[in-house]
Amino acid sequence: MGRTRPGDAGAKVLKAASTLFYRDGIHAVGVDAVAAEAGVTKAALYGNFGSKSRLVVAYLRERDRRWQEQIDAITAEHDEPRERVLAVFDAYEAWLSRDGYRGCAFLNATSEFPDPADPVREVVRHHKTALHGYLDTQLKRLGADRADELMLLLEGAAVRSVVSQDAQPFRVAKRLAETLLP
Repeated sequence: MGRTRPGDAGAKVLKAASTLFYRDGIHAVGVDAVAAEAGVTKAALYGNFGSKSRLVVAYLRERDRRWQEQIDAITAEHDEPRERVLAVFDAYEAWLSRDGYRGCAFLNATSEFPDPADPVREVVRHHKTALHGYLDTQLKRLGADRADELMLLLEGAAVRSVVSQDAQPFRVAKRLAETLLP
């Protein structure tokens, strides 16, 4: 294995952490496993992130950034607010289907970090609040106030898709969302 350039170690660690944390659970994965998967030393991991806690926060922030890119790409294909809202259901289905139905990484992290003051929980709140805000903005353009209901449909579909290991819950939730929208 060749030597890792200084700027590459952080990206490698983040990619490895993303794979392992999502697949196996955050608390189940130690920094040794992340460093080995990334092909870097533990010193490189700590040099880039300082602690496992900071690595977890960085993992969730990066996941949030990639999710936002996907939402932007999918919803940008639609001009009308109604279609943009419904496209969020398609984005959820595509995102979670691709990741092997392990569920929402943010909700999974919440279950592993029960302290509401934990920085992990702050990242989760930011992610969920941003999604709610996006839906609320689109719905207000329609003269509707249903963001809470749509969030419940999305989150419920995410849970059901894990249980069933199938994308069908997103299609059902999208059909229900269509009935709630003007």
